[in-house]
Amino acid sequence: MTNISESPFSPQEIASEGIKPEEYTEIVRRLGRHPNKAELGMFGVMWSEHCCYKNSRPLLKQFPTTGDRILVGPGENAGVVDLGDGLQLAFKIESHNHPSAVEPFQGAATGVGGILRDIFTMGARPIALLNSLRFGSLDDPKTQRLFNGVVSGISHYGNCVGVPTVGGEVYFDKAYSGNPLVNVMALGLMETPEIVKSGASGIGNPVLYVGSTTGRDGMGGASFASAELTDESMDNRPAVQVGDPFLEKSLIEACLEAFKTGAVVAAQDMGAAGITCSTSEMAAKGGVGVECDLDKIPAREYGMIPYEYLLSESQERMLFVAEKGREQELIDIFHKWGLHAVVAGTVIAEPIVRILFKGEIAAEIPADALAENTPLYERELMAEPPEYAKTAWAWNVESLPNCDITGITVDEKLQNWQDVLLTLLSTPTIASKSWVYRQYDHQVQNNTVLLPGGADAAVVRIRPLNPTPVTNHQLPVTSPENSTPITNHQLPVTNHRTGVAATVDCNSRYVYLDPYEGAKAVVAEAARNLSCVGAEPLAVTDNLNFGSPEKPIGYWQLASACRGLSEGCQEFSTPVTGGNVSLYNETFDDQGNPQPIYPTPVVGMVGLIEDLEQICGQGWKKQGDVIYLLGLTTQSPVELGASEYLATIHNTIAGRPLRVDFDLERKVQSACRHGIRSGWVNSAHDTAEGGLTVALAECCLSGKLGADINLGISTNCDSRWDEVLFGEGGARILVSVSGENQENWESYLQENLGDKWQKLGIVANLKNGLTVSTTDNQTIMKVSITDMSKVYDQAIAQRLATYANT
Repeated sequence: MTNISESPFSPQEIASEGIKPEEYTEIVRRLGRHPNKAELGMFGVMWSEHCCYKNSRPLLKQFPTTGDRILVGPGENAGVVDLGDGLQLAFKIESHNHPSAVEPFQGAATGVGGILRDIFTMGARPIALLNSLRFGSLDDPKTQRLFNGVVSGISHYGNCVGVPTVGGEVYFDKAYSGNPLVNVMALGLMETPEIVKSGASGIGNPVLYVGSTTGRDGMGGASFASAELTDESMDNRPAVQVGDPFLEKSLIEACLEAFKTGAVVAAQDMGAAGITCSTSEMAAKGGVGVECDLDKIPAREYGMIPYEYLLSESQERMLFVAEKGREQELIDIFHKWGLHAVVAGTVIAEPIVRILFKGEIAAEIPADALAENTPLYERELMAEPPEYAKTAWAWNVESLPNCDITGITVDEKLQNWQDVLLTLLSTPTIASKSWVYRQYDHQVQNNTVLLPGGADAAVVRIRPLNPTPVTNHQLPVTSPENSTPITNHQLPVTNHRTGVAATVDCNSRYVYLDPYEGAKAVVAEAARNLSCVGAEPLAVTDNLNFGSPEKPIGYWQLASACRGLSEGCQEFSTPVTGGNVSLYNETFDDQGNPQPIYPTPVVGMVGLIEDLEQICGQGWKKQGDVIYLLGLTTQSPVELGASEYLATIHNTIAGRPLRVDFDLERKVQSACRHGIRSGWVNSAHDTAEGGLTVALAECCLSGKLGADINLGISTNCDSRWDEVLFGEGGARILVSVSGENQENWESYLQENLGDKWQKLGIVANLKNGLTVSTTDNQTIMKVSITDMSKVYDQAIAQRLATYANT
């Protein structure tokens, strides 16, 4: 029996690989010997949270993952859903948080490259990108540097590779000061006859390494992503990869061409953990082994050792299993595109990963031990909510100063409601993100239907470049040219009226204050945003960004949020097809105290639009249109707790989000979609951060039209005015409807929503601005479009200009 105390590695060396003492003991038990340096590194990256989800896997099992449209669920490089008519959509979200904190430009850029590879590895052509970003206060110079770098990295890679960045979200909060979040979502349209899977098969089949060369960049990136950030993390730049979007563009075309030959048995992107991950995952999923000779790997640096080859995360690389005898056919394709392609190994019967170097075995590990049978930690959940949550929940709106129709006194100064609105509109989290999205090419490929900033969700036209066969839709059709039966892969698709909508959402303050209800609200908002453009929600990919699960509060937040996400996805019939878990998002301050981020479970949701003629944006379209509020009316209770108003105006983070009413959500969203598809609804926008009044202002700014609003309550009402104007939560959507459709629309609402709707006013001309009044004709606020636009459009640019000048 091997003596653990005789380990060739010191405890410090073992810990530096991210391996716990008890995990090292288990490694020795499984191998029946001590690992060598290369093997220790392989276990370190593959047993990291980033790769094996050892703390989150038990929680992920509760997610719904099947449905009528789900073709590929969790476990592959990306999820795939059936859009009908032979169209299939691949989509996935991934994080690149820690690399972006250390080197924001390359960290964000390679995050884009990595998620694109997940998509085209399935045989899908990437058609769109979205991103969900979190930073600290924008008044902090460090945040401004990170923000500039991340946005530049995303725009550089996406613009150069030729995939439009069509939507996203950006939040700013001190909780992310030392640990920004960079989550990137990609969509792709299947082009290959069959979905390409990652499980290796066929004993004796050659294993091909294709793409770029291997260097020392990105060393141990998976382990780096699974540890808290410290001051020393800034010295960990080798753990950040360097990307080449032009090479990736060639890789996309070469891979799709190769897949169409039918000579590729399996494919795997070399992302986190590089060669180690791709060889072990392909072997384990296929129940076979892989032998790989490092001497065959194209290297960009001299003197590399097995440890470096195996842990490198150099970008734009793939691993293929090819049909024996057809490897040269594939190699020729990659050479044509100016890429490396070599036979680097073989599929073997013994289920191990065997690494050769200079004619000797450099590593030999059971594939299952690396990729499937990894450590699993079932942690104990706190019996009661933590004290911070109890304290927050004890907050009451009555602790706020009294207010009336004229405004509210804050810090001994009266603020009228117009001033409060302008303050909220100038908050970077709410303000226009045009400074961000104008750096992105959101129209490349010419399929972007609704541009960023113009709607609650992105909408992209589905237009296949090369219609392909779909194995589960093989009904014969008739060719219009010759009236003879043809198969689907020959079908000339001429109807480009089908579209897909996508959104990424998360109000992390909600989740921090109540992880269970907050996570349900995340799913509800994502579905609501899709409904506001007329799309039917289909499926979800999620990115779970949390602090350390080893701390009771961190695990309580993670477990509670997962329960809320699961329930929300079940209620909306939007199965989870995969995603990403990013834990240990904490920063140690100078005294060594951990500062976790807000729990941030980002939901990426896709929806189907059957007819692109039946969509709408958020801005008012025509003067004289009637404005309605669907869902909770102005007389209904909403929440100031957890709101942007409470945080910004009163500098208070307390309360809890309004509980999600799923039945009302489904009814309101269904009504909105029906109104859009019937041609009644001209614009739709949900109420989110800042509540009803901010949503009204955004509709005015987007449509460059005013609005005359009557809240339907009198001056002497019992409600708090700040609650009516800026309260959040609930299933609420603002829509505008042409006068000629008013009767049909109201009849439909009365039948389907009962009393859960309200006529608010009419769309006015630009000069009128936004006027909000009571039933007894008392004006609560009147603000011009010019004044709103000045603070809303320039908020981010002005803060960055101040930083640049200093």
